[in-house]
This record gives sequence, structure tokens and C-alpha cells, in this order.
Amino acid sequence: MIEYILIAASLLLVVSVLVSKISDRFGVPALLLFLLVGMLAGSDGPGGIYFDDPALARSIGVIALVLILFAGGLDTEWRAVRPVIKEGLILSTVGVLITALVVGFFACLLFDFPLIDGLLLGAIISSTDAAAVFSVLRSKGVGLKGQLRPLLELESGSNDPMAIFLTVGLIQLIAEPASSPANLIGSFFLQMLLGAALGYGMGKAILLLVNRLRLGYEGLYPVLTVSLVFLAFGLTSVVGGNGFLAVYVAGIVVGNRVFVHKRSLLSFHDGLAWLMQIAMFLTLGLLVFPSRLVPIMGPGLLVAGFLMFVARPIAVMVGLLPSSLTWREKAFVSWIGLRGAVPIILATFPLLARIPHADLIFNVVFFVVLTSVLLQGTSIPSVARWLRLDTPTKPKRAYPIEYTPMGGLEGELKEIPILPNAHAAGKAIVELGLPDDFLVILVARGDEFLVPSGGTVVRGGDTLLVLSGTESFRQTAARLTNKKEQTVG
Repeated sequence: MIEYILIAASLLLVVSVLVSKISDRFGVPALLLFLLVGMLAGSDGPGGIYFDDPALARSIGVIALVLILFAGGLDTEWRAVRPVIKEGLILSTVGVLITALVVGFFACLLFDFPLIDGLLLGAIISSTDAAAVFSVLRSKGVGLKGQLRPLLELESGSNDPMAIFLTVGLIQLIAEPASSPANLIGSFFLQMLLGAALGYGMGKAILLLVNRLRLGYEGLYPVLTVSLVFLAFGLTSVVGGNGFLAVYVAGIVVGNRVFVHKRSLLSFHDGLAWLMQIAMFLTLGLLVFPSRLVPIMGPGLLVAGFLMFVARPIAVMVGLLPSSLTWREKAFVSWIGLRGAVPIILATFPLLARIPHADLIFNVVFFVVLTSVLLQGTSIPSVARWLRLDTPTKPKRAYPIEYTPMGGLEGELKEIPILPNAHAAGKAIVELGLPDDFLVILVARGDEFLVPSGGTVVRGGDTLLVLSGTESFRQTAARLTNKKEQTVG
């Protein structure tokens, strides 16, 4: 029996990886393709695999989300998101709440739900998913101007805990009518504060253990980090904090510091996050019965349209009211509110709690996610160009060298692009007055790499690959890239 399960699972994974090429070529979000593969393999599709276990689907989803959020934190550059920290946190908290309220009231009118049931539906679909968004942008080679990318990255990485909190809290109110809604406010602040504090502490602990243990086998480091990530989630949840926020914060703390085997660990967690996304989307695709979506197509389209054209814009415009973003940027943030796997996972919570209308809520949420991914996901590059917010992206240069910090050396390889009018342009490396802890390893010139010596002359358009500590890099890079002083004749 186990052989057939392994064959089926491996074939589904292989097919999902292969269809991701469609995402790269045509800009169709990979999320949609993974879900479709699961639906085709399910009981209503040609695959005929019967799967109707919301509890197992939720467990897989929670495990996957923990690893995905940690990997997202590792990829979050604090220096890039710091200027938009206020706007990002407002969107991930107040914006999520406004979306849940507006959609909730609309659902009450549309489905004749009790108010709290409508709010539950709104809370479930209130969080955004940027993974599909950025896969589309990368496949089409579309960059975003200004601070849009870090803002969307921060919002999408930090708004899931708020949506999960609202969903769980509302289910508790439905299941226990005697409980007070006022208790949710205190619980919210407690969960978020504990989640952020314990996540920061666990991030520091991960760095300390990874750098100090000196394991005899490099392959044990991924085992250590995965174990610590689950420990961070479990401990935070047990003491009453938000475990999802904790692992995201821990990822940010770890990803923005130098640690042993950083490059290989980042690659491992990136690959693991993709595996978790595919497994999660396939499971959710298997869980849904497409035949049950047909009767709710009309109401589902109304909810999806209301979410995209009314609720999300209201949340963004209100949340970003005090920000300096232009109306074009706010409009793009409104449109890029793509729904992903988290709402579908949250839609399994009412099923397990046997909440009234749980089946209807699950099917509506699934339909809304499909509609959002199909309409918004495929139109993102066009909308970015229409709003004149797109900018060409440069592929990240691959270097024929790697560096693994050992022995407590606080340094890492970093790039310094040299413009034609930069202070370093036209000077030999020996003339640049570099500090002792600042070493130029390679000079990238066009498609070639040069191993520099002290007499190598730096040209405008070169990119220097340097090994340096953080503070030394910041000061020296600023001096090298400053514009030359113009002489007055």
C-alpha cells in the first residue's frame, strides 16, 4: 500500500514542478496551477483520488505555513523594509480588520448570514499572498518602482497572523456564545506581543546555536534549523503567543545576520518552502470537490468582485491615508491584494469546529481564491505598466566563488556597483584607501570576472565583489560610490 501512496505523491510533485514552467513562460501564477493539479487528481477529476479529511489538510497547512513564513522572513531584507515598516504593519493589522468587516457585512446581505458568520467569512479571506505575485513579476521581468516591493513583501509576510487570530476568535465566539468579544482585544495584543518577542528571542537563539555548535557534518545544520523553527512555533503557541508571527520574526532576525553555512541554509529553506507550497496546494486541491463549486459560482463571483473592487481598496486607502504614497501606488497596492493558500486553510477551521454554513463558507472561499489568482494574478504586469510603476529588473549575477564564514569572522560577500561618475571610477584599487577588513575579491566587468591586484583600475560600470564586515562595508561603500567632485575651471 505504501508503494502506491509514494508513487502517487511523487507523480503529483513531478507534475507540479513541470507545470510550473507554464508559470514562467505565460505568467500564470504557480499557485493556481498547483491547485488545478490537485483538483484534477481528486475525486471529481480524472485522477479519482478521494480525499475528504479537513483535519489532515489543516495539519499539513499549518506545518507548511510555519516553514514558508520562516523562509519568507529569511528573504526579507530589513534595510529595505525599514522605511515602510509603519505602512506595512498598518496594512497587515488595520487593513486586514477593515477587509474582514467590509466583506463580512456584504456576506450577511448576500447569504442572509448572521452577522458573526458573515464576519467569519470576511476574516478568512482577509489576508494576502505575495508568493504568487512575485512569481508573476519575476516570470515577466517586471520590477516595481520606489518602496512598493518591500511594502508588499512586509504586508504579505506579516498579515497572516492577524487573519488567523480573527478566524480563531470568531469561531470561538460562535461555538461559545457566552464569551465576550471584548476579550478578543486583550488576547490580540497578548498574542502579537508574545509572538514578536519570542520570535526575536528564538531568532537570536538560532544564530547562537548555528554559529557556536560547530557540528561535524554540514548536513546537520538544516536539521537543526528546522527543529528550532518548529520549537519556536510550538513554544510560542503553548504560552499564548502567535506562533506564525514568531517564526516570521525569527526568520527576519536570522536572515539579516551573518552565520555559518548561510548560503547553503538559505538554499535549503527556499527549496523546502517550495516543497511545502506544492504539498499544501495539492492537498487543498484534493480536498475541494469542483462539482460543489458550480452552484455557488454566482455568489462566489459577487464576493470576489466585492473583495477586489470595494473591500481591498477601502482597506488600503484608509490604512495608507497618512502615508506619502501616490494615488497610483495606492491603487496598485489595492489591486495586488492576491488571495492564496492561507484563506483555504483557514476555511477548514469552521469545518472542523462544525460551524453552521461551514461547507458553504469553504466553497465560497475556494472560489474567491481561484478568481483572485486568475484575474488579479495574470493582470499584475499589465496593471503595473498602466500605472507607470514598472521598471526593468536585472537578473542577479552569479559569481564563481562562495564564502562560508568560519571561526567567528563577521564578514560576508557583497556587491558594490560602480557608476561612471563614482569616486572609485578611474582609480587603481591601491589608491582607494581601503581599510584592512575590506577585501576586493573579484571585479565583474561585462560578462567577465577579473581577479584584482592593487594595480587593477576600477572602471565605471564595474561591480566589485568584496568581503567585509557590515559596518566597514557601509562606510567604505558609501565613499566609493559617492559622486566625484566637479572642478570649476
